[in-house]
Amino acid sequence: MKKISLLTLLLIITASFFYAQNYEELKITTGVPFLTINPDARGGSMGDIGAATSADLTSIFYNPAKYSFSEKNSGFLISYSPWLQKITSDMSINYISGFFKTNENQAFAMSLKYFRIGQIDFTDVNGDFITAYSPNEFALTGAYSLKLGNNFSGAVGLKVIYSNLTGGISQGELTHAGVAVAGDLAFYLHQPITIKNKDAIFSWGINLSNIGTKISYGTYIRPFIPSNLRTGIAFKYIFDEFNTLEFGIDLNKLMVPTPPTYDDNDSLVNGSNPDINVTEGIIRSFYDGQDFTEEMHEIMLGTGLEYCYNQTFFLRSGLFYESPYKGGRRYITTGLGFRFNVFNIDFSYLIPIYSHSPLEATLRFTLAFYFDKNVQ
Repeated sequence: MKKISLLTLLLIITASFFYAQNYEELKITTGVPFLTINPDARGGSMGDIGAATSADLTSIFYNPAKYSFSEKNSGFLISYSPWLQKITSDMSINYISGFFKTNENQAFAMSLKYFRIGQIDFTDVNGDFITAYSPNEFALTGAYSLKLGNNFSGAVGLKVIYSNLTGGISQGELTHAGVAVAGDLAFYLHQPITIKNKDAIFSWGINLSNIGTKISYGTYIRPFIPSNLRTGIAFKYIFDEFNTLEFGIDLNKLMVPTPPTYDDNDSLVNGSNPDINVTEGIIRSFYDGQDFTEEMHEIMLGTGLEYCYNQTFFLRSGLFYESPYKGGRRYITTGLGFRFNVFNIDFSYLIPIYSHSPLEATLRFTLAFYFDKNVQ
């Protein structure tokens, strides 16, 4: 149980996702940062990648255009991750998703991500207890994927985001649950190739996700949601009928304005007025850093490997890097997967590169069911 004032709750929740020194205090923060958390054990064990890796049940998060090339026809997934265990014991990310292909060219998918923040004691500005409340957030997403050619597909998605951080508790200003609507746009290239008489697959993907409205908690609290550009490549090499190896790289950039800096007189020093609309914010996010170097600091890198034996046993590992000036999340990931007839069990574990990280020992557990049938 935590004691916290209402006016600092948003900042605390956001800071729990980004933990490091700042680039002259220009680290990007948003509302509902849980939208950017990878929800499953497979991606979580491969450095949080998924823009171009082979399709699975959480493609709706990484790149929904991949569903058109899924080797499976339908499925359902449940995933659970205790969150920030080094800080608290009552936070978790809960996720369900499913998809089905109506034919070989198109697929529909849905997902629900629920962030349980745990019980919080609200206090007033004097530190006196007001009440206890359990904040929560969720996002409901639907997506449609369609092949646009033999080796290329596209997808669109729509999500509704709900964030109830205060339960309507007032501390000088009336607050309410935040609601936002956002869309996704994704593309995927799936190209079979041959290398020294061995089959392989090269793939590329891009996903512009969470493009939508700001989220409002009150008159003066209207942060951007984490609009994100994810792009990546993957290469899958098929050694024989029993052994395959897949390698991928993802790049991510938040399409949210860099916060400006002010001097002691509250005069603008760097950056520009942050009170802008979403479209302008997305455009500005690509050039509003202090310099080109800072813009490069805002790109996050993930890379991962997956070895598969006989479509039954999976061994995975990966690396995630974020600039120490923009959040500083740097960690190694690892995990295992097992397939038994119609269901998969996957597990991932996170090992931070630096000590005292709140992400230390992050676990993810995923149970997936596939239901194959002939489609026309």
